[in-house]
Amino acid sequence: MSLRLFIAIPIPEDITERLMTLESDVPGAAWRLPEHFHLTLRFLGEIDEAMARDVDDELGRIVAAPFEIALAGAGSFGGKEPTALWAGVDAPPELARLAASCESAVRRAGIAPEPRKFKPHVTLAYCYGTLDFDAANFLQGAAEFRTDRFWVDHFCMYSSRAAKAGSRYVEEAVYPLTGVSG
Repeated sequence: MSLRLFIAIPIPEDITERLMTLESDVPGAAWRLPEHFHLTLRFLGEIDEAMARDVDDELGRIVAAPFEIALAGAGSFGGKEPTALWAGVDAPPELARLAASCESAVRRAGIAPEPRKFKPHVTLAYCYGTLDFDAANFLQGAAEFRTDRFWVDHFCMYSSRAAKAGSRYVEEAVYPLTGVSG
């Protein structure tokens, strides 16, 4: 049996509520459910259970200190043919280091390197036929968006499971950040 997995930082409920205020009438945008908000550190895709156990073991070896981040601004992927709208992340270097540690861990477990550069974001909506003009209007309206800072003291491995109403994310493992800063 295979699992569709990803590694991510969950978004606290109060921050999720703020993200929901960004939802607006953007033609073709399919807004994500609040329970789907997360900050992906590494997408794994379909892997078998043995590989998932190896990844879990490697992720459990990561030592990092907790840190604070905030969400700020917005962006889109896809250029002239937008595919997604997202909230940006105002983060210290610790976030990039954590993502790099996750990348190293999954490589040690035998998964091929991620070809894309890490771009921290929280996906708000997927776009289907959205015009770049409409995406630009959304981005202009969301340019000043900013949340309070919040602590990241753990990250998780999630599975994405097909359901009638779309995907359902299940927390498969939690990895506390218990290291010391500095």
